[in-house]
Amino acid sequence: MKITRVKLPLFIWSLSGACGLTTVLHAGVVGSPITANISNKIGAGSSSGQWVWQDPLPQGNTLQDFSFIDTNNGFAVGARGTILRTTDGGNNWDILASGTNTGTVVGNFGAILRTTDAGNHWTIQRDGMPDVLFGVSFTDATTGTAVGSDGLILRTTNGGANWTNQTSGISSVLNDVSFTDTNNGTAVGENATILRTTNGGTNWVSQTSDTINNLNGVSFTDANTGTIVGSNSTILRTTDGGNDWFDQTSPIPSDLHDVSFADANTGTAIGPVGLIIRTTDGGNNWISQTSGSLQIFYGVSFVDANNGIIIGFAGEILTTTDGGSNWTIQTHGTTQALYGVIFTDLNTGTAVGASGTILRTTDAGNTWVGQTSGTFNQLNEVIFTDANTGTAVGEAGTILRTTDGGNEWNSQVSGTTNLLFGVSFANANTGAAVGAEGTILKTTNGGNNWNTQTSGTTNFLFGVLLSDANTGTAVGAGGTILRTTNGGASWDPQTSGTIVPLHGVAFQNANVGTVVGNSGTILKTTDGGSHWVPQNSTTTDHLWDVSFSDANNGTAVGEGGTIVRTTDGGSNWVGEVSGTFNILYDVSFTDANTGTVVGDIGTILRRTGSGPTPTPTVTPSATPRVTPRPRPTPRPRPTPPS
Repeated sequence: MKITRVKLPLFIWSLSGACGLTTVLHAGVVGSPITANISNKIGAGSSSGQWVWQDPLPQGNTLQDFSFIDTNNGFAVGARGTILRTTDGGNNWDILASGTNTGTVVGNFGAILRTTDAGNHWTIQRDGMPDVLFGVSFTDATTGTAVGSDGLILRTTNGGANWTNQTSGISSVLNDVSFTDTNNGTAVGENATILRTTNGGTNWVSQTSDTINNLNGVSFTDANTGTIVGSNSTILRTTDGGNDWFDQTSPIPSDLHDVSFADANTGTAIGPVGLIIRTTDGGNNWISQTSGSLQIFYGVSFVDANNGIIIGFAGEILTTTDGGSNWTIQTHGTTQALYGVIFTDLNTGTAVGASGTILRTTDAGNTWVGQTSGTFNQLNEVIFTDANTGTAVGEAGTILRTTDGGNEWNSQVSGTTNLLFGVSFANANTGAAVGAEGTILKTTNGGNNWNTQTSGTTNFLFGVLLSDANTGTAVGAGGTILRTTNGGASWDPQTSGTIVPLHGVAFQNANVGTVVGNSGTILKTTDGGSHWVPQNSTTTDHLWDVSFSDANNGTAVGEGGTIVRTTDGGSNWVGEVSGTFNILYDVSFTDANTGTVVGDIGTILRRTGSGPTPTPTVTPSATPRVTPRPRPTPRPRPTPPS
């Protein structure tokens, strides 16, 4: 019997709240190849907020595992409820799948969810518990086992209608479980834990090996033959059901995250920084393969000796049709963090970010094309006064200017080496930039000359907004709000009523404005900042930016994929499902319903109209593929103590 299993940290937002889900299994009927079509209509790619992925594509949430059904059909799963389907061996992916059949999901808070209609509907079978489930294995549509924290083992024989605790005899975390039939199964976990049952879990017996390392993944091809991988290059092999486990040698010293054997001899293991190793002799010899990626890999699945898929950090997907002699990266777009975005109309926008990244769209984000910035410095903000004329600022006092829509970006002399975080122009010529140590720069000739202005503070300034050539507001660390009404000849402090860092500022006119900051802080003024009034943001996540399209309609974004919206000038803020936990740094709306947000790992999300928007066609960016960070670095914009 062919068992199709997926293990992942998966997050799904249910109607009853947020469930952090960690594992998916696809199960069919006894005696037939296991088939399943899983989708999640309230996870990534389709939310009540109508936010859809534009970069990276097909999406940018970290994927933790993949399961093949046959050479063409399979499913990848990951963070924030992400479930992707391919019907052509991984060349193309749909965020929402269709079909019939059965699947089970387990995860945080002891959650177990079940679908029998391809994920159109999920039934909560277990929830609200203090435990976490990390692995699940079904051998048919009714019989399954889940494992998790503190040695937890649960068993069902009726498709999850009832789950019964089994005695593991240990308190270590169990990371994975593999059953080859209803009776024979192996679970692995922390502290070199290996447990074996031959009677469906009525008894679990501890097995020993020569390792003391954590064990992450297990793959059995029959009741006797299996392989385990773990930290510190651990590879263990058995041919007698685990009575004896033998060490095997990895050619590369590294943690191993998952393993998949297509038959007793042919297997692949994966790990961080693009690691792939392969054996064709049952692990007597493991050979390194070239992945072409530097991402962290979390899951691997082979349907046969030749056809396999690997998935990982930032939505990375690799496919092979020749046993790994060649791996093709199927994801497109940048994974560089994006910190600034601006649209001048519904179609025309620019985003900037890490390593001098600049992306441009003229078709509402259906395609984003890389532009040459001429720098590797981080770019933190960008502003355009029309479709052609724009300015970007960043680290080391970097200021770039274009007058032809970004076909050419020219460096300007800022006169500072301080980090610059924010920039705003009242017209094509008059602008201000702010940054570290209270830096404020002013230009009246389109940046040909930048002059230092006195801010009166050494606090970092993160955002600035010029309502007109004379009137502006800057915000920063320690609850700092500064105001000028004379073109920056003087900047006067205003009372914010908070000491948290303030990051974003938006003014609808000289008097009406909103600022956002840490801990869900939103402040509003209707008198040019003489008084700032707190608003209920409905979140405690740090907010990084805010954009108003008119006096009533505004959007703020921040950490954890947070998006909150108001349609009444901020009297009420309502959260929207972004479909990601990636940090969102900047937001730009051109009308009440149409906007774009950017964030960590190259995240670009688009909202259009009042209903869901189809995911755009994947079009490769002109930007050369960059080397992504192996792990996300929270909040690259430094926030000093206030």
